[in-house]
Amino acid sequence: MPEYTKPDPESEILSNDVLPEPQPKSKTPLWELALVFGRLGSIAFGGPAAHIAQIELEVVQHRRWLSREKLLDLLSISNLIPGPNSTELVIHIGLEQAGWQGLIVAGICFILPAMLLVWGLAIIYVEYQKLPAVGWLLYGVKPVIIAIIAQALWKLGKSALKNIPTWIAGLVVLAMYFLQINEVALMLGAGVVVSLVRNLISSKNSKSLSIFFFPFSFVPLPLGAIATNITPTITPKPWHTIFFSFLKIGSVLYGSGYVLLAFVQQEFVDRTHWLTSQQLLDAVAIGQFTPGPVLTTATFIGYLLAGNLGAIAATVGIFLPAFILVLAVNPFVANLRKSPWTSGFLDGVNAASIGLMASVAWELGRSTLIDIWTVVVAITSLTILIKFPKFNSAWLIIAGGVIGWLLKFKLLV
Repeated sequence: MPEYTKPDPESEILSNDVLPEPQPKSKTPLWELALVFGRLGSIAFGGPAAHIAQIELEVVQHRRWLSREKLLDLLSISNLIPGPNSTELVIHIGLEQAGWQGLIVAGICFILPAMLLVWGLAIIYVEYQKLPAVGWLLYGVKPVIIAIIAQALWKLGKSALKNIPTWIAGLVVLAMYFLQINEVALMLGAGVVVSLVRNLISSKNSKSLSIFFFPFSFVPLPLGAIATNITPTITPKPWHTIFFSFLKIGSVLYGSGYVLLAFVQQEFVDRTHWLTSQQLLDAVAIGQFTPGPVLTTATFIGYLLAGNLGAIAATVGIFLPAFILVLAVNPFVANLRKSPWTSGFLDGVNAASIGLMASVAWELGRSTLIDIWTVVVAITSLTILIKFPKFNSAWLIIAGGVIGWLLKFKLLV
């Protein structure tokens, strides 16, 4: 960490890891939102936890658009409504910075790079019926993602785990996640318990419990039998049917983007037999190794089913509910901290979010840090991020990909 010879606001922020509430200012220009989130959408590998880490680095540390507490509050609300959490966080930030126009620009610019990339890969897949080899890219990039998540956990954790109840909530959620308990149930439970502890046990002020206006999820349907022997018809499917199918899924999809697998399996493999299980797995693989939201898997599936119109229809359908829901719930975020009950609830949900991020980091780490090279890349990346907090993580991701390429062709040994 750099040392400064005289006190200044930036050194105090970096040394204490506590950022002050940003000063009121004019709206962020739309072009700046487009630039920031277009770039993040182009390099945001690693799933929601890594996306949130990179968003925190850019929005809180580099540009000071939001405080960490505000970012955590927006993340908590995103976790409690259906849809892709990291994309909804981006949409929230766009709305906070530039109104409804910022909502549209930020969301679209974050989604578009991944959509276009997945769309192009779908065209290649249909032409050659196989996926391009990208294992070397993931091999070098994933350790960098682990470092980015670790840094975000450290910084966000200091803001979220502010007292004994929140620490306990975070650790309990971390432990219970590995028992495969529903993520939304864990967050809601942590919020309720921390709020009760704060207001009924720790506080003498027992005001009436505020009403929480948070939608609840429908329970995802089980995967069901794998229809491996069913060959889907090759005739193009109606694009409007694909749109409404993904609109329905996007309206009730909770938790990780990988929960999409259950919904698509039930809708397009088991019920309509429009996809084979292998095609579905290939679609999920595309979503995993491309940057941006995992739900751009829908773009791939839409193209398989109805060509270019299908790709557009599926993408719009899966993401449209996120824009509508964020626009509906965002006005309530500012008032949630005014009540001791809702404030305690958000503290509990924030702690649960940290616990869930830690569990994701653990699982990703176990599958990613498999040899000396991946460990070295992860440790080096984390050291750079800690030593130079303003360092652009995009360069680390690019460097990780280059290292993976060099190792694949044995040019680094």
